[in-house]
Amino acid sequence: VQLVESGGGSVQAGGSLKLSCAVSGNTYSRYCMAWFRQTAGKEREGVASIREMGITISADSVKGRFFISADNAENTLYLDMNDLIPEDTAMYYCAVGPRPFSTPCTLGTSDYTSWGQGTQVTVS
Repeated sequence: VQLVESGGGSVQAGGSLKLSCAVSGNTYSRYCMAWFRQTAGKEREGVASIREMGITISADSVKGRFFISADNAENTLYLDMNDLIPEDTAMYYCAVGPRPFSTPCTLGTSDYTSWGQGTQVTVS
């Protein structure tokens, strides 16, 4: 599976950005896709995830501000980020991993097997 993120950049606090992740080669029939973020010296943090049928979860720190979605026809994952704050500054990564039908998605890095290279988001 190959994932390529885009859409990062610099924005002022209170602004918005929309990240995209182009996914190719995903042959999983049951899977989760997710966005993570990481700053220097810190562990990678789960932001939001979505199942193949559209069920989503998000971290408390971004609830009501960030929204994950997927266009299955276009094989693209999105992250709409609103009301950005400086603490949202990080490298953002998309990821995908197989997940049994009866098991919900998580925001743990160990549940994801393929990762993109990341896109930088800077909020000032």
